[in-house]
Amino acid sequence: MSAIFDSILSGGFSVGMFLACLAAAGLCGLIASLIMSRSGEASKGFLISLVVLPMVVCTVILMVNGSVGTGIAVAGAFSLVRFRSVAGKAKDISAIFLVMTAGLACAAGYVLIALLFTMLVSLVMLLLSRLSFGEKALYELHITVPETLEFAGAFDDLFARYTNSYKLTKTRTTNMGSLYKLSYDVALKDPSASKSFIDELRCRNGNLEILLSEKMEGADAL
Repeated sequence: MSAIFDSILSGGFSVGMFLACLAAAGLCGLIASLIMSRSGEASKGFLISLVVLPMVVCTVILMVNGSVGTGIAVAGAFSLVRFRSVAGKAKDISAIFLVMTAGLACAAGYVLIALLFTMLVSLVMLLLSRLSFGEKALYELHITVPETLEFAGAFDDLFARYTNSYKLTKTRTTNMGSLYKLSYDVALKDPSASKSFIDELRCRNGNLEILLSEKMEGADAL
């Protein structure tokens, strides 16, 4: 059992050892990529990057091999990537850190630890995504009201009945100022009761337009 904590590089470095570390890093990336493809939306480019990234990290660390000067140069080169990248979702960033950690472990020769770590963390991510851990039914609600309606507090009792939380995010006029457009972020208690919720709102706003849509998670949401 203790063999899992032994580095395959302890006996020296060779082409065979390098290929073994590189293959293990690629396998870790492939496992993470497969899990990410099943746990949510991910682009093909991102999934390919998850496979390639640990192999790149593994090779870079092996080439540094204790050289302080080379390590500083590599750190500076990688820091430039930060300014060329777009902020991603928290789950995507976690996957990137996962494969980078696996790549570092493979570069140190701990391929069994890297594989075990990747499989365990990937399974945890998949399980939590399937269980909808921390997920809320967030919606955007747009209500059109006549200018004669005092909308402040006009729907509070309905919000209390059908939502867990609500927040007025935007108010604007339309139709030459004769109508108001109210935008809310709401967390519905029961999404299946949305029709009843809308019907009661229609009785308050004079049967004007109402739009209820699922709130999309922003790309930079963390």
